[in-house]
Parts: sequence; C-alpha cells; structure tokens
Amino acid sequence: VQLAESGGGSVQAGGSLRLSCKASGFTFSNSAMGWARQVPGEGLKWVSGVYRDGGAYYADAVKGRFIISRDNAKNMVYLQMNNLKPEDTAVYYCQKWMGRVGLLVLEDYESWGQGTQVTVSA
Repeated sequence: VQLAESGGGSVQAGGSLRLSCKASGFTFSNSAMGWARQVPGEGLKWVSGVYRDGGAYYADAVKGRFIISRDNAKNMVYLQMNNLKPEDTAVYYCQKWMGRVGLLVLEDYESWGQGTQVTVSA
C-alpha cells in the first residue's frame, strides 16, 4: 500500500487549499478512504471519510468547510478545504479504511503516506 499526499501549503485565514492523495498497491475502488490530521504534540485526529460510492462524513470541526471526494478511475482522493482557520494548521494524512469498525473511527484506518503540512495564519 502506498499513499502519497500533496497540496499542502501556507495560507491566510479564510483561504482555501486542495489536498490530493494518490493511492497504489491495492484495489482503490473497493476501499473507503479518509483524511486525518495531527498537530505537533497532539494525537492524530480523524477529519473525514468517504465510502467507495462517494458517501462522505466529516468531523464536526470541519463540517461545512471541507469537502472530501474521490476519483476511482485515477486512484485519487481529495480534500477541498475552504474558509481555513488557524486551528486547521496540522500535518494531514491520507488514510485507507480497514473496514472493521466504522468509517468515523480513527483506529479503523491505516496511514501509509508522509503527510502534507497545512499552515493557516491569522
């Protein structure tokens, strides 16, 4: 399994970024995917998940601002982040759902990428 995140950067509050994740090494179209984020010194936190048919769920902290999507033909999953806030600053990781517990359960995901840094300034 390989997951390669990209698209991070530095923006001002209120700005937007689009994260991308290229997946390989498994049957992407059969797997739900997600995004999680980590602030230095804190644990990983679940952000969003998307089923193989596109059904999506979000953490309360990002609901209404972030949009997760996927392109099964390209083995890609995206996270469109709008109206960014300083508290969104973190390293964002693309994750593969293991399908054992629930889509909204962080422990039911595995990370295989290096992550991409998002920094939002006030």
